[in-house]
Amino acid sequence: MNQFGNIFRLSIWGESHGPQIGIVLDGVPAGIPLTEQDFEHDLARRRSGAPGTTPRHEPDRPQLMSGVYNGTTTGAPIAIEFVNTDVHSQDYATVTRHYRPSHSDMVAYHRFTGFNDPRGGGHFSARLTVALTAAGVVAKKMLPSGVSFSTRLAEIGGCTDPARFEEVLRQAAAEEDSVGGVVECRAQGVPAGLGQPFFDSAESMIAHLLFAIPAVKGVEFGSGFAGSRLRGSQNNDCILDFKGTTRTNNAGGINGGLTNGNELVVRAAVKPTASIGRPQQTYNLATDRVEPLRIKGRHDVCVALRGAVVVEAAVAIALANFIR
Repeated sequence: MNQFGNIFRLSIWGESHGPQIGIVLDGVPAGIPLTEQDFEHDLARRRSGAPGTTPRHEPDRPQLMSGVYNGTTTGAPIAIEFVNTDVHSQDYATVTRHYRPSHSDMVAYHRFTGFNDPRGGGHFSARLTVALTAAGVVAKKMLPSGVSFSTRLAEIGGCTDPARFEEVLRQAAAEEDSVGGVVECRAQGVPAGLGQPFFDSAESMIAHLLFAIPAVKGVEFGSGFAGSRLRGSQNNDCILDFKGTTRTNNAGGINGGLTNGNELVVRAAVKPTASIGRPQQTYNLATDRVEPLRIKGRHDVCVALRGAVVVEAAVAIALANFIR
């Protein structure tokens, strides 16, 4: 459904080309300082404008509709809204039944018997991550004061050299194509013991939210998949003191589903943007045939470029669900 969480509960709504995007946050303690300006830093990290990002420009100004009074949270549910101002719905007139490859168009048609909003992906769109980013801002305020985040784009199109990222983006754009990427999020100062084994382990909750982000197709913690190719003697993290400090951090800061006090390290693999300019052969329901489709509209060459802050928000939201 469209809700997540137990202690810190989220309910998200809206469509890519609808009038608004919004999220309701419940379980936020009273007395936390919160103003609309507090959201600006993270929302700016998500905005378009850099090379490789969509030409769609949304101001993304949050409107705090409830749950805040005189600059502090009241303990009531917090409703945050974002107005959509830059929509070109006509760009999607041809894809209502001529399904875009690797998009939600066809599965949404089957799931909702054709009543779904297809414009810009509707409720399936990455546009909704603006609300998730806003929730992450609040989640960070709920975490202990010593918790901090450092998040980076570790890879674009298979390239791990940041100096070559723009070159990779230019080449993909010139070929009317797209590339994926890998986002790495590190959280320092996370207390030991956060998590609820078995099904609400720290990994389970974080991965749940990360996979809710459109285009995320893989998640790993610590040494991740590379660790599966090591021996135990190579992958084990030897403990150095009573606090649980480890010599290495192949576990990524989590043991037995609980945070262990070391740096939390998680990476999310983001697939290439599904909407590309070059023609593709794909099924057309209107004609019951596979036909060439050229997708119109405004799209990111690499959605991972604006995804780092969204991944960070997801990690913060998951951790906030363990704070009592």
